[in-house]
Amino acid sequence: MRRRAFIMGLGSAAAWPVVARAQQRQRSDQMRRIGILLHGVQTDPLWQKRLAAFLEELEGLGWLENRNVHIEVQYSANNYDRLPGLAREIVTLDPDVIFANTTPAIKALQRETSTIPLIFVEVSDPVGAGVVASLARPGGNISGFLFYEDSILGKWLGMLKEIAPHLTRTALLGNPKGFPYGYFLRTAKVIAPSLGIEIVPAPVTNANEIEQSIETFARVPNGGLLAPNDSTVEANRDLVIALAARHRLPAVYAFRDFVTAGGLMYYGTDLIAQFRRAASHVDRILRGGDPANLPVEAPTKYETVLNLKTAKALGFEVPGTLLVRADEVIE
Repeated sequence: MRRRAFIMGLGSAAAWPVVARAQQRQRSDQMRRIGILLHGVQTDPLWQKRLAAFLEELEGLGWLENRNVHIEVQYSANNYDRLPGLAREIVTLDPDVIFANTTPAIKALQRETSTIPLIFVEVSDPVGAGVVASLARPGGNISGFLFYEDSILGKWLGMLKEIAPHLTRTALLGNPKGFPYGYFLRTAKVIAPSLGIEIVPAPVTNANEIEQSIETFARVPNGGLLAPNDSTVEANRDLVIALAARHRLPAVYAFRDFVTAGGLMYYGTDLIAQFRRAASHVDRILRGGDPANLPVEAPTKYETVLNLKTAKALGFEVPGTLLVRADEVIE
């Protein structure tokens, strides 16, 4: 629906001369244009909630769809191969600013434009990925919000060891097409030995591979499961949770939604809050801000959520040290 409204509003905008478009954008009463590229599934209620948070915040800042802004939204359906084409399509529409999530999505957009401002969320290593020159001074047409730094691996692995002291192996689940997988895998292999844990890479690209990988891993005892921020894993969260329960694997997740859906533990930052904050960056761009001088913001708040019902079902006793740190306990 937004896509149709956006294209109708554009008319023949793609054919406008560059000078004419520039002159049009200098008018304070013009209709502005925002492109959105989401590496997620449009029908997933969680993605609907995230986008709604972004749009709600945008409206609070004075940007109302079909009144002073047109919005084009594209979803990749978690298909990495679709991102380049979707990025090209959005850039061709020549919006004033583009908002996107995940490293693969922002990299696809980066290959298509060096002039249209790009704002990102859910990117864990923007400097290492070549998205920005530095967090303090991005230096180009891109800025946004850091999701997780690799140091969070120590916290995740430590939580697994606390709840399962005899743990000796942890599977790192994720899609190798996503940049964060290699980023977290390298760090996990450095940190894990100090905790007496062997990291077992579990690269997956679909539901069948997730099931096969976890089934194979679980054949050896004293294992645990680590699911960092990964769109393929998140799209199959019910399957991952069910497999962890079936094989009695302690698991820690990078998204809160896993624990509310029956997963064991979560430690991380609020992605919906990042979507809301991203609207403020988009607002600043629409009002003349320069992404080159807009620092990449790091999370300021982390939370721990434990599911005691799941712990009991898996046969784990949650230690008091972990309970005391929990921001929320699901019973």
